[in-house]
Amino acid sequence: MNRDRSGLTGTPKKGIYYGWYVIAALFFASFLAIGSRQGFGVFVKTWEEEWGVSTAAISVAAATGWLMNGFSQPLVGFLTDKYGGRPVLLISLTVMAVATIGVAAISNVFGLIVLYGFVISFASGGISPATTGVVVARWFDRKRGTAMSILIAGGSAGGLIIVPFLSYVLIEYGWRTAWVIIGALALGLGIPLLLLVVRSKPSDIGLYIDGEEPQVTEDGEIEVSVRPVGPDFVDRWKDALSSKLIWQLSFAYFVCGITTASISVHFVRWAISEDISTGTAALAFGLLSAINAAGVLVVGTLSDRWQRKNLLGAVYLIRGLAFISLIVVPGSQAIWAFAIIGGMSWLATVPLTASLTADVYGVRNLGTLFGLANMSHQLGGAGAVLLFGWAFTRLGSYDIPFAVGAATLVVAGIVSFSIGEKKHSVRYVQIPVGGAVDSDLTAGDQGGR
Repeated sequence: MNRDRSGLTGTPKKGIYYGWYVIAALFFASFLAIGSRQGFGVFVKTWEEEWGVSTAAISVAAATGWLMNGFSQPLVGFLTDKYGGRPVLLISLTVMAVATIGVAAISNVFGLIVLYGFVISFASGGISPATTGVVVARWFDRKRGTAMSILIAGGSAGGLIIVPFLSYVLIEYGWRTAWVIIGALALGLGIPLLLLVVRSKPSDIGLYIDGEEPQVTEDGEIEVSVRPVGPDFVDRWKDALSSKLIWQLSFAYFVCGITTASISVHFVRWAISEDISTGTAALAFGLLSAINAAGVLVVGTLSDRWQRKNLLGAVYLIRGLAFISLIVVPGSQAIWAFAIIGGMSWLATVPLTASLTADVYGVRNLGTLFGLANMSHQLGGAGAVLLFGWAFTRLGSYDIPFAVGAATLVVAGIVSFSIGEKKHSVRYVQIPVGGAVDSDLTAGDQGGR
């Protein structure tokens, strides 16, 4: 029989598709990884006072972290494409967990730069959408947007629960205890869950994409129909770099990094400068995350029906309004206005960008390509964290950085709306591929073509 490298379809299998269990395990891993990184800002003021350093100095550690995390993204994405997501996830979370516990032993900003900035941040790249998103894309096709949004909601849940929790532990028991608890959770729960549940692709346990079963012909042979490919599906990741769309997505994601990183590190510090307590700021960020968890699920579901690029553009513009609220609304009201408006858009860019990348270029090289987009995201974040910290130390206010963030979001929205999704996505333009496949070739083995 003829082998074809596209996704496969067949008869839907009854019962709960195992891919949803994979989503649940990845949800928890993202809950820990993203939630703990978003909680960094809770400790900024404490470290300033304990170590006698400025906001700018702490920002160096955070910026280094975003930079190293960005550099790790294409690498872990490439390794995921080559070896599968499961081993990359397990190794990354193990290193991250041990190093997180180790943070409790540091006594100055230089230790923070080394352990958090380099080790933890590089390892956390392996728990990013460059790996988790690839696993999801290989388990789901028809409900890819929904599945991606559930995964990313794990990060929102992390912000909702972990950030206020870290604030509580900081106040009651100290910052060292907070880092030990997060690392222990990853070691005790996160790693066993990944080990027991997650598989890189459906064929690893004899399943097919979307939980479908192949047709059995009258003569007993297994045959499956072949899903069409898109006009821009690539066999080599480098081929995608010559197209305009990958650069549009990466630029918009660069802006996403600027705005999410700056808030994750400086939001609590901004609140304190407005005479708002750390606990209140953490609760506001928790509200933002709660709204975002619902928003991400709505956006993900809609993205399976509407053009993803239009939703992406709207998300950036809504976030721009949130940044403007921090400038024009009084601080005690701005913190809640930002939480509500920003919550509508916070992590919604991730499933949209990842799904659109898969729709246009296929899943064979998704780890590498989305890893490059994630690198641009983290590079933008690293620069923003550093410059926001410098601006606050120099000017005593975040107004100018927030205005710059709002302006970049408007540009990112316009760029996203300009993406030619109907010309490039397999959802709208399909190239028929005929033929059946051998009975030993399962849907999980299918790559970008």
